[in-house]
Amino acid sequence: MQTLVLTQQHVGKIVGLLGRDRFTERVIDRLQAALGDPHHGTAPARDGFTRCPGDSGVVEWMPYHVPDESMTLKTVSYTPANPTSRHRLPTINGTLTRFDDETGRLVAVCDAGLLTAVRTGAASAVASRLLARPDSRVLGLVGAGAQAVTQAHALSRVFPIEEILVHDCEPDHAASFLDRADFLNRKVRQADPAELAAAADIICTATTVGVGQGPVLPDEGLRDHVHINAVGADLVGKTELPLSLLRSALVVPDHLAQARNEGECQRLAEDEIGPDLSTVCRDPESWVKHREGRTVFDSTGYALEDHVALDVLIELAEETGIGERMLIEHLPTDALDPYAFAN
Repeated sequence: MQTLVLTQQHVGKIVGLLGRDRFTERVIDRLQAALGDPHHGTAPARDGFTRCPGDSGVVEWMPYHVPDESMTLKTVSYTPANPTSRHRLPTINGTLTRFDDETGRLVAVCDAGLLTAVRTGAASAVASRLLARPDSRVLGLVGAGAQAVTQAHALSRVFPIEEILVHDCEPDHAASFLDRADFLNRKVRQADPAELAAAADIICTATTVGVGQGPVLPDEGLRDHVHINAVGADLVGKTELPLSLLRSALVVPDHLAQARNEGECQRLAEDEIGPDLSTVCRDPESWVKHREGRTVFDSTGYALEDHVALDVLIELAEETGIGERMLIEHLPTDALDPYAFAN
């Protein structure tokens, strides 16, 4: 009973063989189907603790359980100083594990770096497909880090995006985004927040703004039909959008309990929060009318997204034969004798 191990190199090879467009599209479609399934599994709100100097970093764990099938657990660290520190590491690092529900044995271990970025972009694509105008052509990105790439990529797969406007408080990030997003074959240019707000049909905020330091987007000048994917609020007290904007929009959280604790919804009363994304997926026609008004997807990062992305990757690993199988777990020949090691 070996465990499938998928390293960064394995993930990259699988995505390279399928193509990043087809991989992203598969995750988007599978995620929308899972969100719309009334019998999908359960996920408690994630938990964790702050760490590193100034308590600016976080370690969290995110479980997702499908009874009689499997459980997916992601452990993830968030360290906003990483890209610009001496370490030169990504802001988000993580590992995904899959367990068999009947036996509890470890089925797979996978690097979660790319999958976290792709599944977050896919969630925005699902929400936007349901809540934004289908003819949306201008995308605004506030925050031009790693997540901006997969947000733009996923949205470009489901909308006729012609132009991408980018703003970041770090000029180098905004400038380098043009090269990082070159594969999208879209017009990309830098814009200040006011210009971005006035022109964009869809906006994604994915910043590392500090607790209590938002908003990162003005309330004035936004288009009447704008849809916003608020991705960066992931700590208690950290928010990206003006409160007045939230109160004027239909706010759809990915996971209600999680969003009320650490998302944009933490500042809203219960009656100011709309349906969660699963509810919208199950009855999309009931929410079409909201496309002409302002809508917000409060994306805190839902463990179902990780479960679906890992499903897709494991399937592709089996199809391509990519990955390593190792005996990682302690499986003695006599289950009652921990020293009876398996040969």
